[in-house]
Formats: sequence, C-alpha cells, structure tokens
Amino acid sequence: MTTHVLALGGGGFSMSDGYSATALDRYALGLAGVERPTVCFVPTASGDATVYIERFEAAYAPLDCETRVLRLVADGAQSVARTLDGVDVLMVGGGSTVNLVALWDVHGVTRELRRLAGGRDLVLAGLSAGANCWFEGCTTDSFGPEVVPWRGGTGFVAGSFCPHADGEDRVGDYAAAVASGALPAGWAADDGAAVHVVDGVVRAHLAERPGARTYRLEADGAGRASVVAQSMTLL
Repeated sequence: MTTHVLALGGGGFSMSDGYSATALDRYALGLAGVERPTVCFVPTASGDATVYIERFEAAYAPLDCETRVLRLVADGAQSVARTLDGVDVLMVGGGSTVNLVALWDVHGVTRELRRLAGGRDLVLAGLSAGANCWFEGCTTDSFGPEVVPWRGGTGFVAGSFCPHADGEDRVGDYAAAVASGALPAGWAADDGAAVHVVDGVVRAHLAERPGARTYRLEADGAGRASVVAQSMTLL
C-alpha cells in the first residue's frame, strides 16, 4: 500500500485562468496509477461552497476520471464512508484549515482516511488549507487576518507546511515560527508549486509555472531558521 501526498502551495484548477484543470491537477490523477481513477473533491475548508464545487466539476469533466464530492456541511457523517469508498484521489480545497480539521475529526474523515490508506494505494492532494491538513502544523489565517503558526492537522506527513509562500509573502512569518519552535521544520511552497511525499518521504518538488519554488525550513539552533530553495521539476 502506497500513500501519496501532493501538497500545493497554491495553484490547480481553483487558481487558474478560467478555472480549468492544470498540470498539477493532472499530475495528482496520474499518481493513482489506474485507468479512469475516481477523484473526490473535498470542499470542507470553504464550508462546501457551491461555486467551488461547480468549478471543480467543470474543471475535471474533460479529464479521464470519475468525480465525487464529499459534502460534510449538508450531508454530515453518514456520507463519509459511502462517499470515500473506492476513491483513488482526494483533492482538498482551500479555505479555513482549522475548520477543516475540526469538521473532519467530528465526522470521522481523518479516521476513515487512515483506514483506507492502510488497505490500499491512495492519493491525498490539496492546496492551501487542503495542503496544510496533511502535516502536523502549518501557517494559517484561520483565526483572523494575520498569518499565525498552528500545530494541528492530520499528521500524514511529519513536520509543517506553509502555502502561498510567494503569493501572500508568508516565508518570513514561517521562518520565525520554525526558528522559535512554534512549528517543527517543514516545507513552504509558492503558488503553482507542490511537494510530493510518498509514504512520509519527500520524493519530488514540482512546478506548473516557471519560477515557482518550494523551500526547506529548519531551525539552526541559534534563534534563526535556514531557508533553502529546492530543485524543481517543471510539469
């Protein structure tokens, strides 16, 4: 059993011109390794926003896949196991990381994903909040306009994550959080960049636009954090 995590700093269909599927969307589908994979969009972080769901369905309609949507706000816990059964790829949307994790815990989504990952191959993908959720901690604006460190998430990947590194200029705040110990070492990703993790080990750094980067951040033990740009593969 193999668990892929594809953590996008930003990008994908919801940030593209015309809200069409992008190279990172197609890469996520390709990780399933099956013909016509079933992909489930999870818009929990946006409160299951109707327009977000409609954009997903329109973006993925031309792709060779089956689509589903997990709606927790309307359907609640009774839909979780049924909706996730047979899913190959989860694509988790952006919004509030804290609300996402809280609702997943209440409705048993995290527990169900762990059960599924223990029995078969699974691709866990998402952007912004949908990337934060796979780590042990992150930077988030879930509590208000300021970006703050938060030790939450499902912990499918050890360490922390920072989305929108360039689009919202978050690297400075993230570096300060890592340096102080508020967050463990981790990864930052620009909009249009992603970290690909396989069974907990980082395997690739991907970009769907030239110049998009990912970064490794670690505390140096002297009250600072190192920020190291990674070598990228342009899709």
